[in-house]
Amino acid sequence: MPKSRIMLDVLKGEAVFPPPLWMMRQAGRYLPEYRETRRRAGSFLDLCYDPDLAVEVTLQPIERFGFDASILFSDILVVPHALGRDVRFEEGRGPLLAPITAPEILALESKVFHVNLEPVYETVRRLRVKLPDETTLIGFCGAPWTVATYMIAGHGTPDQAPARLFAYREPVAFQHLLKVLADHSAAYLIRQIEAGADVVQIFDSWSGVLDDASFDLFCVQPVAEIVRQVRAVYPDVPIIGFPKGAGARYQTYRRKTGVTGLGIDWTVPLEAAKELQHSGAVQGNLDPLRLVAGGKALSDGVEAILKALGDGPLIFNLGHGITPETPIAHVEAMVKQVRSATR
Repeated sequence: MPKSRIMLDVLKGEAVFPPPLWMMRQAGRYLPEYRETRRRAGSFLDLCYDPDLAVEVTLQPIERFGFDASILFSDILVVPHALGRDVRFEEGRGPLLAPITAPEILALESKVFHVNLEPVYETVRRLRVKLPDETTLIGFCGAPWTVATYMIAGHGTPDQAPARLFAYREPVAFQHLLKVLADHSAAYLIRQIEAGADVVQIFDSWSGVLDDASFDLFCVQPVAEIVRQVRAVYPDVPIIGFPKGAGARYQTYRRKTGVTGLGIDWTVPLEAAKELQHSGAVQGNLDPLRLVAGGKALSDGVEAILKALGDGPLIFNLGHGITPETPIAHVEAMVKQVRSATR
């Protein structure tokens, strides 16, 4: 009999101890084997769209650390790229896009969206075959608001002022953009599930820069629409929402979007996180810089999370993605501490 995928048990509301463990951005630049594969790939997008190489880098942290979940190696900006927008990645600068205008938004469509993303679906199919039976496979997309911020500014910004200003000045075009992204992101997740993903996660990395009204309109409503469309096809597949920086609005986000699990960032107090567990599984929320620091800072952070949240449904993770300067020995120490924990 195949071994149980314990992350799925936790997402059903079960308390498992020690909790399942994985890391956001676990396939990435902190690993020398990733850097070598990235060099062979040429460009970052070439790596995302080459199933052989994408499978290779997705499996690297599983082979090294034995995490309980594996997340597809890709990027949130493959969705606008598949919609025909110019997207490129420059070393040291990150993603660069041709900023979209209001008329371009209203004309935005792509009849070859899934054709463009077929290499990603092939990667998911191969991963499900190659991963250990007990390893949960996570698919993902970016939330419409976060993806829209890059499409409008053309690059990352500290507070997403270009997108916020655009949304206020061009509300019709902006709402159309969110709808296009929600519809295509839902279709993208459905295809990932069809290919073998057990769980899907929606990353809203910039939800914390918005006021209340905008948070509801730009973050909550589009994600709720994605959840609705995915559930219409796959009602039993868990969906994790990660509205980074949502603060006091995490509970409202979960209730209004209907996500199964809630990814929480490291600024969420553990007492508040414990309250969130009453409504279902939480995922997180170690400060990534504790992992960089190692030693007592790391062990204290891990212990505090396990003590506060270990009696409820918890997926142990970072409060955001692992950073490139993180020592591998510190990841090994974290994994050992979580796996050897006792009540």
